[in-house]
Amino acid sequence: MAASAPTKPTACLALADGTVFYGTGFGAAGETVAELCFNTAMTGYQEIMTDPSYAGQIVTFTFPHIGNTGVTPEDDETGDPVAAGMVVKWDPTLASNWRATEELKDWLTRTGRIAIGGVDTRRLTRAIRQQGAPHVALAHDPEGNFDVEALVAKAREWSGLVGLDLAKDVTCAQSYRWDEMRWAWPDGYARQEAPKHKVVAVDYGAKRNILRCLASAGCDVTVLPATATAEEVLAHNPDGVFLSNGPGDPAATGEYAVPMIQDVLKADLPVFGICLGHQMLALALGAKTVKMNHGHHGANHPVKEHSTGKVEITSMNHGFAVDAQTLPEGVEESHVSLFDGSNCGIRIAGKPVFSVQHHPEASPGPQDSFYLFERFAEAMAERKPA
Repeated sequence: MAASAPTKPTACLALADGTVFYGTGFGAAGETVAELCFNTAMTGYQEIMTDPSYAGQIVTFTFPHIGNTGVTPEDDETGDPVAAGMVVKWDPTLASNWRATEELKDWLTRTGRIAIGGVDTRRLTRAIRQQGAPHVALAHDPEGNFDVEALVAKAREWSGLVGLDLAKDVTCAQSYRWDEMRWAWPDGYARQEAPKHKVVAVDYGAKRNILRCLASAGCDVTVLPATATAEEVLAHNPDGVFLSNGPGDPAATGEYAVPMIQDVLKADLPVFGICLGHQMLALALGAKTVKMNHGHHGANHPVKEHSTGKVEITSMNHGFAVDAQTLPEGVEESHVSLFDGSNCGIRIAGKPVFSVQHHPEASPGPQDSFYLFERFAEAMAERKPA
């Protein structure tokens, strides 16, 4: 019996240093250039791909069983995938979940996202950890034709995330109201029909589940675009202001976000920030942010709250961090990563103004960090007349 011909690779991942990985392409055909990161979460690939914080990034999944829960619109964090592409060890498995409405491959094809399977993700992850998040070009061609030199050149020419404001690309086009609460068995998503607090959420790339957590905490949420001014925020007469997660370099987004936040702080309202919102608040208070070697991307990150000593298992997705050494007097570090000691939270002493780097709306702990939404609601309640 004659041996079968070797299968020709249909996808190629080219790193800026010239390293090339071949594999099997799936999803959309074409090319994309981005920063490569890795995520260690064992579940939630759909939420990760639709998290606006991943704009400008291709995600390597260290967990091999990608595709096994399929895709459902209920789990989208925004309308379509935002991450530029996907790298996995094995070809996606078929969906085996009662909630699935579509296969992962079909979803990626329909939404125009490129993916590669059959890659040694352990080797790739080690390279990212040791050398930092590289610039890469990812190509999928069903015929298997690749100009490798051109792909490496494109990866080298890409400017990267430093200095790049991506919040404007993923923010909402106009303001809207949000009242959908967190998913709960057996009814799914209920509506907040008796809100107690008016909140303006500034959308730098907000995940839907963050807005659901605000609604579940009793908030009537109005979402404004990233470029909203302090006058536009305060015109809604909010009880509190929320600063959302988002992608890109916080220093670049801070060019327009920091003045707005500084003016909002003068109104003496409760302010709560998450991820990029945390970094925006820190910049507004006079601190600085730095680019991390490979960032934090996963659902197993231990974070310690200084005031209580409690350790929370958190979900994280960030490539920049607040430099705790630059926090000004009166601004305290509230949370710290137990992985590397990096800053994970700040607060203004004596004021209801605080933020965290991790994602309390996610559920790896599974509910270790939900108290932050309740703390925000309590701060707004305390400021209301009896």
